[in-house]
Amino acid sequence: MRLKRSLPNLLLIAFTIIVSGLAIADITPERQAELIYLLRHDCGSCHGMRLEGGLGPALKPERFRHWSTETLAMTILYGRSGTPMPPWGPFITEPEALWLAGQLKKGIQP
Repeated sequence: MRLKRSLPNLLLIAFTIIVSGLAIADITPERQAELIYLLRHDCGSCHGMRLEGGLGPALKPERFRHWSTETLAMTILYGRSGTPMPPWGPFITEPEALWLAGQLKKGIQP
């Protein structure tokens, strides 16, 4: 019975991931540059200008090796309650958050 109730949610999540993956390809090089600028300057104000930590933790690939790209993207979009991490959803789309999460998992040079 429990599986029957969760199946629609699982299908919705799978559909969202597939559609988001297709939309990631639509992020222009110009927007990618804007997102990296946002990361370095706005995120860097808390996570350190070299992304090595500050008020917030370091944003290095080692930190995210056990995180899925989707989980990291959701943290970017919705923030973390009880912490200073704000939601960035008003400023970036879900595909952009997924792209940015992928870049963080690969590593971004300061």
